[in-house]
Amino acid sequence: MKITIAQLNYHVGDFSGNLEKMKNAVEIAKNEGSDLICFAELATCGYPPRDFLNFADFIHKADECVQELAKCAIDIGILLGSPTRNPVPEGKDLYNSGYFLENGQISFIQHKALLPTYDVFDEYRYFQPADYFSTFMYKGVRIALTICEDMWNVGNENPLYTICPMDELMKEKPDLMINLSASPFAYDHAPERIHVLRTNVLRYQLPLFYVNQVGAQTELIFDGGSLVFSQNGKIFDELPFFETCIRTYSLDEVNANKENNEISKDKYPLIHDALILGLKDYFGKLGLSKAILGLSGGIDSAVTAVLATRALGKENVSVLLMPSEFSSDHSIEDARILAENLGISYTLFPINDLYNSWLKNLDPHFKDLPFGLAEENLQARIRGTLLMAFSNKFGPILLNTSNKSEMAVGYGTLYGDMCGGLSVIGDVYKTEVYELAAYINKDEVVIPINTLTKPPSAELRPNQKDADSLPDYAVLDKILYLYIEKNQGPNEIISAGFDAALVSRILRLVNINEFKRHQTAPVLRISPKAFGMGRRMPIEGKYLNIK
Repeated sequence: MKITIAQLNYHVGDFSGNLEKMKNAVEIAKNEGSDLICFAELATCGYPPRDFLNFADFIHKADECVQELAKCAIDIGILLGSPTRNPVPEGKDLYNSGYFLENGQISFIQHKALLPTYDVFDEYRYFQPADYFSTFMYKGVRIALTICEDMWNVGNENPLYTICPMDELMKEKPDLMINLSASPFAYDHAPERIHVLRTNVLRYQLPLFYVNQVGAQTELIFDGGSLVFSQNGKIFDELPFFETCIRTYSLDEVNANKENNEISKDKYPLIHDALILGLKDYFGKLGLSKAILGLSGGIDSAVTAVLATRALGKENVSVLLMPSEFSSDHSIEDARILAENLGISYTLFPINDLYNSWLKNLDPHFKDLPFGLAEENLQARIRGTLLMAFSNKFGPILLNTSNKSEMAVGYGTLYGDMCGGLSVIGDVYKTEVYELAAYINKDEVVIPINTLTKPPSAELRPNQKDADSLPDYAVLDKILYLYIEKNQGPNEIISAGFDAALVSRILRLVNINEFKRHQTAPVLRISPKAFGMGRRMPIEGKYLNIK
């Protein structure tokens, strides 16, 4: 048997577009003599469809898509994911299902049993879990079909679930496992994914074809990285990350394989490529093309500008340089050099006159109160207003340049530097931003060296440095990581060797600034725990009770 994996980029709700992509892939597979082609979880409608699933018309269009694709299942079998109506009144209205199409019709349906409802996943909101498990026979091969999470409870070892779908399917003695998946990217997720899949292969002594989708759906980025495992646990092939790809395999060759063909997975190349894909798809799927951002000469806006240029093309990126009286000459020069290195359009727009005008009008109210946060934030808000004015007038989408460290502790100005339609590096800690910049500069100096070496500063008051307000980022980021990614409380973090007063201060900053994060742009997710849909915290909560 020859089996094709179609690692495609779906668009949520674009039924005609998704169908066309799948039809084209079927033709490619037929030309390669394939017997069976496999698409991803919920391929008809795209993943995650979220509350679109509540619309009867949405489900009807998904059904039509399956019926249309079934017409292509002549001389080839087709596996794909799509929502299915639950005919039983009790329970949820839908199943998350895998369809097998052959001879022009639907031949078999297996529903998903394990419905992830944690982090960015919310499947139990919509779907009823499967209550039966069955394999199907195709061309003399008995196939066990599972959907994504169904393989993440090997031998009932995952405490989230009480059933192991593959244990149930093994009662029918299958020859092959196929998993249709929509598994989002995090920079540390691929090794875990491989470990889980290999554990299944070794437990059941069966080859595995794992097909993942690729592409971004707002915050979520899907990396692809589909896998073919030989029955001995070796990786026969791993498809490329962040690219659409269609490949056909001989099952006999997969079973005879003794080599392990795994792709290298270095953290910063993965983050770099993921963010570029996130930008491309956010703009492309919204029908947008042009972006604008403020370029300050600092590391965050520099990295954002590079990523935007690489994702959208230099002709589609413009920047504003908006120095104030507190901006250093080298910051302006660094911003100008970077813009010229990238070949992007830049406009120098000093804000001194606007700033002083505002101060003059505020003076009767501020009176003799000392210069402080209000005056600092006023500069950021003037810049945000200018960027939004250019966005409204000329059409480019404003990109937010705040990093995860700043977002965590509230070191940013609402309606100022926190403006934007998309947060590009909002899931990248400050220390990681520097590493990402070093990766960008690995072959040639794109970001000026001075930007990488000077102390970080918001430049909103004379001789200001981030270190005046925040702990050293090397320490701050470690504490934030334990609290945000690892869900560790203050006592656990303190016991790891961090100063108690510092831990209390940082965690208090994270908690009291939740209201800011609720008002920020969508954040491209590249870590195990990003701000946004996967981290749901109350704004007025008093957990930790930190004074």
